[in-house]
Amino acid sequence: MSARSVILLAFVILLAFVGAVLAASPALASPADVETCLAASDKATDGQPLGDDEKRAGHEACQRALADSANIMNKYHLQEADFDIVGRPPH
Repeated sequence: MSARSVILLAFVILLAFVGAVLAASPALASPADVETCLAASDKATDGQPLGDDEKRAGHEACQRALADSANIMNKYHLQEADFDIVGRPPH
């Protein structure tokens, strides 16, 4: 095996390793979506009225952040924040 082949093989193995690490790392929600979601939730829990546009934007941000997050604790807090914004589903 030539030196060039060994270098190429090592590079391919390195790329495969980096790809596997990136694929296994938990996804992070967009900081802007998390901030919008939690800000709307805080406003709602503080008793301040949310306009329809603000409510929709907060709910959509929560839903995007929920979809983007892989951490179960983050998902819990984002779901609770979304419930603060849109209300809880009927039991």
